[in-house]
Amino acid sequence: MKYEFYYWPGIQGRGEFVRLALEDAGAPYVDVARGKNGMAKLNRFCGEEDVERPAFAPPVLKSGKLVLSQTANILQYLGRRHKLAPKNKADRFWVHQLQLTLLDLVNEAHDIHHPISARLYYEEQKTAAKRCAHIFIKERIPKYLGYFESVIEKNRKASGYLVGDQVSYADLSLFQVLSGLRYALPHAMDKAEKKYPRLRELHARIAMRPRIVKYLASKRRIPFNEYGVFRHYPELDIAAPKSKHEKASASQKTAKRTVTKPNARKTKKVRLT
Repeated sequence: MKYEFYYWPGIQGRGEFVRLALEDAGAPYVDVARGKNGMAKLNRFCGEEDVERPAFAPPVLKSGKLVLSQTANILQYLGRRHKLAPKNKADRFWVHQLQLTLLDLVNEAHDIHHPISARLYYEEQKTAAKRCAHIFIKERIPKYLGYFESVIEKNRKASGYLVGDQVSYADLSLFQVLSGLRYALPHAMDKAEKKYPRLRELHARIAMRPRIVKYLASKRRIPFNEYGVFRHYPELDIAAPKSKHEKASASQKTAKRTVTKPNARKTKKVRLT
């Protein structure tokens, strides 16, 4: 059986989390909206026609007669079918919980460039976006990354994964989140990730999984761009670190501007009698 997957054709967005799970599982699927009359077919599931259970928004996955929406809901379904979730019930709910937390992070990452409204252009809320990005970099990135670093550290299996000793759809989603943040805020992430070696290792491991390697190199993988969740606006990132040459040059300029004033010796006036 071939899955039918429905999502906006020009962006990764929230649909990319589902694509990564399908690709890693080697599950056959059609990215319907990227084909002929794709948008018309996508809109059919989102309330534009008389559908009994319409989706509020994509992504949508059709598996036989079953139609599912919401990223975490779809991943929970795929996880059990394709060994991307643990067999143990408590562990499955734990993976799902982690996925929901990752999607909270995704929402916050989106809001740094659209803090007022998704209906407005970025240029119409640029001032608010700069303030939001500053807080996100300073407070939210460390909070989220620190949390997921600790989850990996506390995993009793010591596997380097979030849960148990096998990769889960939450691991794949964490890979996507880290990739997206690196694209959107390269300087901030370069600085922040130095504190989280387990996250860096997990990202590298997922990137080397055979099916993920093939997918990332294929045309099926839509490049990051300024229409999706993770967008790169340089003014929202921190400044690039200075090179050794720039630091040396700045030090020399500072030295030239510094003038050493000689200490004037004070003398007492003595009255002659």
